[in-house]
Amino acid sequence: MSGIQFGCQFYTWQMSGRYVGMLPHILGVVRAAGGFAGIEPETCMLGPYYDDPIALRDLLAEHGLQLGAITLVCDWAGPQETEEERQEAKRLLAYVRAFPGTHLMLCQMPGRDRADLRQRQENAIACVNAVAARAAERGIVSSFHPNSPPGSLFRSAEDYRILLDGLDGRVVGYAPDTGHIAAGGMDPIDVFDTYHSMIVHVHFKDIDATGEWAAMGQGVIAFPRIVTTLRDTGYEGWIMVEEESRLAEGDPDGATIQNGAYLRGSLLPLVG
Repeated sequence: MSGIQFGCQFYTWQMSGRYVGMLPHILGVVRAAGGFAGIEPETCMLGPYYDDPIALRDLLAEHGLQLGAITLVCDWAGPQETEEERQEAKRLLAYVRAFPGTHLMLCQMPGRDRADLRQRQENAIACVNAVAARAAERGIVSSFHPNSPPGSLFRSAEDYRILLDGLDGRVVGYAPDTGHIAAGGMDPIDVFDTYHSMIVHVHFKDIDATGEWAAMGQGVIAFPRIVTTLRDTGYEGWIMVEEESRLAEGDPDGATIQNGAYLRGSLLPLVG
């Protein structure tokens, strides 16, 4: 049996702006969907639970779910973290201590453009390495998640080479996102094959041939092939399902139920 587990990333609910702090509702949907073992929220989605980790721990136990990962999103525009960024990371690292084994996912907020690209990439990498080093000191495993909006600093194959050469592999790994890889003009299978030794966390998102986000299993991403590759290369970690389709924006609950059906029918059998 593989050590791969599947969970739900909260951006599916975050897009609409209607579900901040509504964790009892979201966890109920995740549990009802079936097949998901955990969740991955951004800190902005926790609402009052960000002040009370014990309340979140009890709520997760009630629903039979784990806090598989939690996401920190910052600008990281300067050569060093701002004081505000450093304090937010400090708060989150203290919070995660209540959830041993939870993965820390680091993501940069996309900018308005890609001006001064190389310098801004170096700044982001330096800040990510610094946060990850402090996490590692506390026994927390972390990864960096590139994205693909036009202002993203890491969205092409060359950007990925610079990023993954620059990340300090002693303290931070790579969290590939299938949809963002494809949106950046790359083949997800090639990227997973090339960087498999650096992968410590995974996001699944589908996209269609026109570049629009799609419901899971209805786009061009070969999820069964990627799961098989991860399984066969010894990956043991989380695959977080994140959907940004129009369906998910209007009906995140329905999209999650649909994703759970796809997961149970097509992917869970591959990992036992």
